[in-house]
Amino acid sequence: MRFLPLLMAVLLLAGCDTMESVRDRVTQGPPPQERIFAAEPRATYAAVQAALRSLDFRQTHGGPAEGTIDALSAIQPGDNPGGARQVSVHAELRAVDGGTAVDVQMKEILEDDSQRHPGMATSTALRDTPMYEVFFHAVQAALAPASRK
Repeated sequence: MRFLPLLMAVLLLAGCDTMESVRDRVTQGPPPQERIFAAEPRATYAAVQAALRSLDFRQTHGGPAEGTIDALSAIQPGDNPGGARQVSVHAELRAVDGGTAVDVQMKEILEDDSQRHPGMATSTALRDTPMYEVFFHAVQAALAPASRK
């Protein structure tokens, strides 16, 4: 009977460790989508900016020296009355052999009712969306004029 509290403590701590690992896996989301472009990092960064502008995204953070760029789409009406929907993009650029790797992660931000719960939104990583292909195609198209020079 004296060992019961010790056993319960061990089980509780073991459960916490399991919950932590599950929480880490759930919040981590899918890995970013990656493409390698045959261009220098600064030219690729400018192409990423141009691609985001052409897709109606507004840059919110980042710079070529950092090798990152964050952007948000325009706010769209949500599925529920009073709700809103927006997409965020986080891109990281790094030099690799033969060009620049661009890692992109997109998230959908949903606000159910901005009137009753202002500022309360959920963010979900977008996994299998054609938006990644559209984005990478726009980056390649922005790089194309530079490669013809």
